[in-house]
Amino acid sequence: MTSTVGLALAMLAFVGSHFLLSHPYRRTLVGHFGEAGFAGVYAIVAVLTLLWVIVAWNTASDSLPVWIAPGWWWPAASGLMLVASILLVGSFVRNPAFPHPGAQKLAARPATGVFAITRHPMNMAFALWALVHLSLWWSARNLIVAAGILVLAVGGSIGQDLKKRAVQGRSWGEWERRTSLVPFAALIRGRAKWKDAAPGWIALVGGLLFWLLVTAFHATTVSPLAWIYQNS
Repeated sequence: MTSTVGLALAMLAFVGSHFLLSHPYRRTLVGHFGEAGFAGVYAIVAVLTLLWVIVAWNTASDSLPVWIAPGWWWPAASGLMLVASILLVGSFVRNPAFPHPGAQKLAARPATGVFAITRHPMNMAFALWALVHLSLWWSARNLIVAAGILVLAVGGSIGQDLKKRAVQGRSWGEWERRTSLVPFAALIRGRAKWKDAAPGWIALVGGLLFWLLVTAFHATTVSPLAWIYQNS
């Protein structure tokens, strides 16, 4: 088995286990282990499969890419990653999709902050991450991981809507009507108000700090500031 096939299998296990545990096997496992036990099983499987992906990624050679984005696109892509970082951090603030007692009340409120942009800011942050990476570098291992994350993010959002609709009923249906899965679609269609879409200081500051931290671990070519400096 080649290292690339090993990475594909690891990614399949990571994405597939998320889908299986979140939907077809969730009720059975919750009935057997309870909510807390299920959360523990879910976390263990997620961590183990993610570690498998990391090991497989490091083992796989970065084959000659069939596409490399032009130099001007790299800083623009990094700017999109800042948007993804803001969505990601903002998703932790009063998210009605999270499993907590007040979730249904949160879904009854007007869509504000990152939720006016998309009702699944965490998943859309990962989807944006995947699209950005797909736009930059077409090597085998990058395509495998980015495509897997994109499928998980989009499919997970659709699956979460179906699950929440079944659990919360009308309140989630109303939340769906006031928001959108596709970023900015609800704002463009007038279902959410542009004045309510300001992400808030937690999302902005936290997203900026997270983006700076991640950018520091990448090559300087992905940094907009480094690119401006090198081309000035």
